[in-house]
Order: sequence, then structure tokens, then C-alpha cells
Amino acid sequence: MNAIPPSERMPHILNHCRTIAVVGLSPKPHRASFDVARYMQANGYRIIPVNPNAAEVLGEKAYSTLAEAAKHEKIDLVNCFRNSEDIPPVVDEAIAIGAKAVWMQLGIAHAQAAAKAEEAGLLVVQDHCIKIDHRVLQSRGLVQNHAPS
Repeated sequence: MNAIPPSERMPHILNHCRTIAVVGLSPKPHRASFDVARYMQANGYRIIPVNPNAAEVLGEKAYSTLAEAAKHEKIDLVNCFRNSEDIPPVVDEAIAIGAKAVWMQLGIAHAQAAAKAEEAGLLVVQDHCIKIDHRVLQSRGLVQNHAPS
């Protein structure tokens, strides 16, 4: 179990997890996953695309699975743009690669997978947009600015 209270979970993740694997990151600019990942990248986060149908997204090499990405990159946070029913295997991979946290985007939640991740020591956020929460927490001074000058 994590000692970080729920009210501090999002700021902690955003301040300490600088490399984000985005599972389901689309190379299509009109998709929400692309917009959110581009925003996080512009704010100083390293984005690792995980999409078996893409070779590159946002100038970063895409990987077919989290496990494949973890062979080449140290992943802190797994940001999920997958349907809720597809979350359990993503969480299993996040645990296996030693990620620090799992973030399920708006409309995505899976109670059993979240509990499994938390039992394994990962911080978990469900049904929240990382872009929106980053903006709000940064405006309140709770998240450090890492955007390039």
C-alpha cells in the first residue's frame, strides 16, 4: 500500500514521473491521445508511444508493447488510452516493468486492476485526464514547470 494520501497522488506523480509510456497513443493529430501526449511532451515530459500499429509518434519511436518499450526506456508512468476492459493486461505489464504509476484517462477505470496495481506498490489514478489535471495543478503551484524555455 502507498503512503501517499489520495489528495497528493496526482501532484506526486506529475512531479516525480518524468517518462510516460502512453498506451494507445495514436499518430493521428485529431485524436485525444495525440493531443494529450503532445501537451505533456511540450511541458517537459518524455513520451514513449505504445502502439503496435505505429512506427513513430511525436518524434518518438513507438513500441508494440510496454514490455518491448521497457527494454529500451526506463518508464515511470503508464498513461492508458485503452478501453476499461483492456486495462488488466496493461496493469500486469506496468507491474512487470517496474513502473511507479498507472494513469487511466477520462472514462477509463477498472477497480480490480487498480487494486492489483496498488497492491504491487504503484500509484493509480482512474477516470482523469492527465492534461487537464496537469494544467490545474500547475496553476495552483502544485506541479513544477518543466517546460523547455
